[in-house]
Amino acid sequence: MTLAMRARGFCVGPKKVRSVMRKMGLEEIYPKRNLSQPNKEHKKYPYLLRELKIDHSDYVWAGDITYIPLIGGFGYLFAIIDWFSRYIIAWELSNLLDTSFCIEAVDKGLLKATPEIFNTDQGVQFTSCNFTKRLEEAGIQISMDGKGRALDNVFVERLWRSVKYEDIYLKGYTSLREVREGLGRYFEFYNEKRPHQGIENRTPAEVYFER
Repeated sequence: MTLAMRARGFCVGPKKVRSVMRKMGLEEIYPKRNLSQPNKEHKKYPYLLRELKIDHSDYVWAGDITYIPLIGGFGYLFAIIDWFSRYIIAWELSNLLDTSFCIEAVDKGLLKATPEIFNTDQGVQFTSCNFTKRLEEAGIQISMDGKGRALDNVFVERLWRSVKYEDIYLKGYTSLREVREGLGRYFEFYNEKRPHQGIENRTPAEVYFER
């Protein structure tokens, strides 16, 4: 936020920004619902990222689902992020918590590139035969977070925080159609214009397309 304000000509520091945000009441509104319910009959895969040096784009992609509050209901968002660059590879929305919209997003992503590893949690959508088969057909290694270890997919969790605080909670969307249009604009901003401290204050697009 400090960088964004400075880019618009405001001479402010992190302390001032934090102070103003506190006065404005910009804080968490309500916790994320637990969408990652496992299926004991599905095969689980080991976590492959521990102590792995991820030093280039399209080495590791990570995917997850979060819920989108709507006026009078809610929907679900699945997004795929490139672990190295934080670039949003693909995303999809649904009003059903099933596997099909996740596979649709994977198919969109694979039109752009193919990662070596794809990481998710152990939710039933990701351990389903249809989802894992799609990744295996593309020659991708499957990695899954340890049970109850949300930090194994920390970059996706940070993405959800940004999406909700910077767009969803502010807009008050009423339908999935509105969400789709709004997130299209937000993810373009996120990839192309929003600097990230974890990648030396560059944008995800700058890092992802740097070869």
